[in-house]
Amino acid sequence: MDTSNPLLRRTDAFSLSGEEVRTMTFPGMVNKTGILLLLCFVTGIISWSQPELRGILIPVGLIGGLIACMVGMFKPASTPISAPIYAVMEGLCLGALSQMFNQRYPGIAVNALLLTFGVLALMLVLYTNRIIRVTDRLTKGIMVATGAICLLYFVNMIMNLFGANMPYLHDSGPVGIGISLVIVGIAAFNLLLDFAVIETSVRRRAPAYMEWYCGMALLVTLVWLYLEILRLLSKMNRR
Repeated sequence: MDTSNPLLRRTDAFSLSGEEVRTMTFPGMVNKTGILLLLCFVTGIISWSQPELRGILIPVGLIGGLIACMVGMFKPASTPISAPIYAVMEGLCLGALSQMFNQRYPGIAVNALLLTFGVLALMLVLYTNRIIRVTDRLTKGIMVATGAICLLYFVNMIMNLFGANMPYLHDSGPVGIGISLVIVGIAAFNLLLDFAVIETSVRRRAPAYMEWYCGMALLVTLVWLYLEILRLLSKMNRR
């Protein structure tokens, strides 16, 4: 099963070596994901309560999270350590960012968080009941759309270096809100791909450390979804 999540595309990491005794289970993966979410939430609260350190916490959390994610992606067996580190770093970054948005638009962070978990629950129901089936055609479409978004953000980042912005991307008008809605939708559909890969990996009896690996991969998608919802709500509040 293909997926646009870079962690879950490491299919070689899901193979079981002859020395492995324990194998990946779905309850184990759920427990590990819960631990990662709790770490992210707790450190997020700590970061939220330190607004004077926001200028330090955001870059430290961003860079630290990226490094931990890359280590886990290229060395999956390290994820029992790198995944919790990633969750802590992302919590520091997201807590500071959320506090900054919430200072300008009171209540926006809570709304974004509730919507994120609401979308997660909805996509899980749609997937488990096979209301939406993850076919090869759907997978390829989501991967292409995700790649297009990555390219869009990369071009916008380059333009920012020269003092320019991508037209409509940050606007609070109908077009800008429409773009954010599309990106939120694509991020949500990436959850379906993650569920499919996780289900396949459990069925194939992947190594036990993949519970942490898949938990981190799912957290990566949830972080992206939360940030996009936060961006969408901020645009709607600016109108």
